[in-house]
Amino acid sequence: MKVHHFGIEVSSLEESISFYINILNLEVCSKFKFMDEEIVFLSGNGFMIELIKRNLPTMKLTSTHLAFEIKNLEEMISNFKSKGLVPVEGPYQLSNGWKTVFYEGLDGEILEFLETKYD
Repeated sequence: MKVHHFGIEVSSLEESISFYINILNLEVCSKFKFMDEEIVFLSGNGFMIELIKRNLPTMKLTSTHLAFEIKNLEEMISNFKSKGLVPVEGPYQLSNGWKTVFYEGLDGEILEFLETKYD
C-alpha cells in the first residue's frame, strides 16, 4: 500500500487549480464529475492532490482525506470486514476505471482506498 493522493474540498476549482499550478508547479492530470462533485487531480513532484468542488448551495467545507493506493479493493474490503470495519461510503467504480471505498478513522478522518489501473 502507498499513499496515492491528498484530497481537499475547495470553494473554487479555477482559483485552486491556478494556486497549486503556480505555487507547487503541479499539472492537471485528470478532471471528471462524480455524483454531486467536480473533481480535478493535479500531479507533480512525486505526489497528487485531489481538488473537490461539491455543487451544493449551502456547502460548508469540512473535510480532507488521505487516499491509499492498493492492488485489490475487494480483498481489502473483505479483510477489513473480518475485523469489524464497514465502509462509510462505497465501494464505487469510477468512470476512469478506478475502484474506491471510504472508511472513517477513530477521530472522524476519512480514509480512502483506491484500486487504480496504472501499476
